Amino acid sequence: MPDEAVVPPAERARQLDELTAVLDDAARGRGGVAVVSGGVGCGRTELVEALRSVAVRSGCAVLRAAGSRPERDAQGGVLGQLAPYADLPEDRGDALALEHARLLGPGAGGSLRWPPDRATGGVLHDLTAGLLRLAEQVPVLLCIDDLDLADSLSLHWIGRLVPHLRSARVALVATECTTTRTAHPQLHAELRRHPRYRRVVLEGLGPGGVATVLAGALGGEAARALAAACHRITSGNPLLLQALVTDQGLAGSTPEGTPAACPVVAEAYADAVLSLLHRGGPTVLALAQVLAVFDEVDTHPGLPARLLGEQPDAVAERCRDLAAAGLLEGTRLRHPVGRAAVLRSLSTPARRALHRRAAELLHTKGAEASRIAPHLLAAAPVDEPWVTAVLKEAAQRYLAADRLRDARDCLGAALSVCRDEGERAILQAGLAATARLLDPVLGTRHIAELAAALREGLLPGRHALALARHLLWHGRFDEADTAVQRAREQVSGPYTDPTVDTEVRATRTLLATIRPPVLVPAASTGGDPRIRAAAALSEVLARGPSAPAVAAAEAALRGMRLGRNTSEWIVCAVAALMYADQTDAADRWCRHWLTEARTRKVPLWEAEFASLLAGIRRRQGDPVAARGLAEAALAQVPVESWGVTLGRPLAHLVEAATDLGDHLAAAEHLAVPVPDAMFETRFGLQVLHARGRHLVETGRADEALDDFTACADLVRRWGCDQPALVPWRSGAALAHLAWGDTTTARALAQEQLALAGPLPTRTRGLTLRVLAVTGYGAERIALLTEAVAVLRAAGDPLQAAGALADLARDHLREGRTGRARRGLATAAGLAGRCGARPLAAALAAEADALAPPGGRPGGGRADRAAALGLLSAAERRVVALAVGGRTNKEIAQCLSITVSTVEQHLTRIFRKLGVRARRDLPSAIGPSAGTPAER
Repeated sequence: MPDEAVVPPAERARQLDELTAVLDDAARGRGGVAVVSGGVGCGRTELVEALRSVAVRSGCAVLRAAGSRPERDAQGGVLGQLAPYADLPEDRGDALALEHARLLGPGAGGSLRWPPDRATGGVLHDLTAGLLRLAEQVPVLLCIDDLDLADSLSLHWIGRLVPHLRSARVALVATECTTTRTAHPQLHAELRRHPRYRRVVLEGLGPGGVATVLAGALGGEAARALAAACHRITSGNPLLLQALVTDQGLAGSTPEGTPAACPVVAEAYADAVLSLLHRGGPTVLALAQVLAVFDEVDTHPGLPARLLGEQPDAVAERCRDLAAAGLLEGTRLRHPVGRAAVLRSLSTPARRALHRRAAELLHTKGAEASRIAPHLLAAAPVDEPWVTAVLKEAAQRYLAADRLRDARDCLGAALSVCRDEGERAILQAGLAATARLLDPVLGTRHIAELAAALREGLLPGRHALALARHLLWHGRFDEADTAVQRAREQVSGPYTDPTVDTEVRATRTLLATIRPPVLVPAASTGGDPRIRAAAALSEVLARGPSAPAVAAAEAALRGMRLGRNTSEWIVCAVAALMYADQTDAADRWCRHWLTEARTRKVPLWEAEFASLLAGIRRRQGDPVAARGLAEAALAQVPVESWGVTLGRPLAHLVEAATDLGDHLAAAEHLAVPVPDAMFETRFGLQVLHARGRHLVETGRADEALDDFTACADLVRRWGCDQPALVPWRSGAALAHLAWGDTTTARALAQEQLALAGPLPTRTRGLTLRVLAVTGYGAERIALLTEAVAVLRAAGDPLQAAGALADLARDHLREGRTGRARRGLATAAGLAGRCGARPLAAALAAEADALAPPGGRPGGGRADRAAALGLLSAAERRVVALAVGGRTNKEIAQCLSITVSTVEQHLTRIFRKLGVRARRDLPSAIGPSAGTPAER
């Protein structure tokens, strides 16, 4: 098969000059021999074709023939091509054709024999004589392409011809493929004896040649971008390079996500690889298939040699030939597309059999488990006694390298062939834990069998504890408790394993932070950092923020590395910092762990830390970032995979949407189905509080009070009634205020203020703001002034903006218009920087309304602003829509509340503003502003 590659003339100029010199010598009666050798696809045929063109232009006769694999057994097949494919002067062609037909035509072809008999020898002699007579009349170029594939009789004739070329005007130029290595050594010996023998070796194109080919086909800009990569992929093999050019043309523009300097490698390249291997012969293809199965750069030749039943030296030499042809780098196929094509050339049974033999051979050689495992997986199932141990060891190595999917596949394959019940339970536990990191739902498939193994005493303590955490995640609390108890029973007694005992204590403290009652260990410092982490969170939940708890959390974080047996405790330690109002430290640590989780590509860890960081950012007054992080967490792990922990990202989404005034989005998030068991955990507590806030803000105070009351019942029963977790009292106070019950609201706020303590925490700032709403005059202003200062110091600019707006309205009531205007403008700026655009716009509108007189009739701007100060946030939203001409039903749809609630709001609004109907409402009332929130 002729080469089809395009080779830049400059790349082959030197070799063409060498061959032209042989032709020139022959024209002067000094015949010569040249052999052009190179790997498959290197451009041998194209070079000889260039020489033929030179010969024809100079008036030489050209005789051409080519060997081929299918015709190797047709004796005289190459000789039979000489005349039909000859380029001869017109006055010489007929004579040669007649003589050729007489000697090798259909009537004589059947009489040729190998080894040659007397008759066959006579034919060969006459053919030589005819060629030499022709050379006396005109110089002759005899071209034999693919000499390595020529039939034996033709090779014999060439060998007999060579001695006659010393003084004949004949130049013999043959090409051979070094990859096949099948030409007769006797012939090569005869060729090399000729005094004017030349061997021309063709190698792959250099980087410059590759760039020239690309520039001619794709343009200069593409050539500059792709040349280096294309040379690396093809090693300059012209045929492979031409295939890459074809792939670029078929692909058109660079696919999205593909680097600009990365060429498209597709079907044309794959076809070219297979074409080269098939042209190299069955042994070459078989070697490539074996190397594709091993897929290693430094595979020792002895391994593929054993599989092929050949000598290692012969295989090593063939590997070098394939590397020279641009197919291999070391002993590995240069590109995955090429490897995939080679593997596809094997039938499925043949491929599995090859992988199985490779696995057995590697096991016999004592190779590492991680080298054997891929072959076992590809050959599955392989039911041999040693397979389970190898796959188990490989899984451990993959887990250490964060190759979770490979570890899962190994454990699954080991489980499929394991027969020992005890070992099966351990494998199933490992498989469930590994699958959970990829997607928690995947791990649930094994829970039933693991629970049965636990009951039968087949699950060791460490695996029982991992099962307990898995069961807790999915709300199977009683079974989780049983798993912990079984693990405790296994380590009790005089021969207790201290390591497993520590695991039991760490797991118990972890479970208590998720599903209270809260368990606070006697010592929250020292010992295992996981226990310190869970203890620090329990301390904050049960007793509120404290310096020792913060120190214990940070010490625990410094003592842990992110892993399968630490991730949940790391979350505990960061959460302890967050609930202790150490948001800067919590933010720093959480970003660190989130970055590591992303680097290690563990979906569950990424989702957990993104969700946790969302809560931290919301407490820092950045609801936009909080919303984005919570959405990213749910995109990383689907809703149905979160189990009871779904409450964490869901609560953050609802709270952030409420902060931003996006109540429709908050309502949509609250409509997401959640497990009933979630409300038995602190994550459910967060959702209840977030829903209560949303209901207060949308004017459904009665429903909100139900949620805040449910929060109170849970935290009191669990022993974690601390406002740092959920400030339910301030939320309930706002619900009571909406109904005009100032006395109850004030009592709740004062109670929460006492629990918050004297430190300038965010919780204290939020509580002061709510307490101020229940006060009057100077007391109210003093409380709001302190609230603004505390919230700013605590690092929550959004809540500080709300408190500052409340303070500005109180200044307005006292007649300090200028001070009120400045306060509202500052609050609007803070809210805008936090991304709360509706609130910022409403506050800016209030500030503008306090500008010097000159507005429309119907009362001064200060009077209208004073009127606004009398309304709650929910009332201001309703009145803004009413002034805009919306009906009660439309207002209810916009704010996600009932029509009855709208009517109740309007009744209170009319009473506060002293008007009787919608037409009397102040037209300057703009969009709503927030009142105490999160509160």
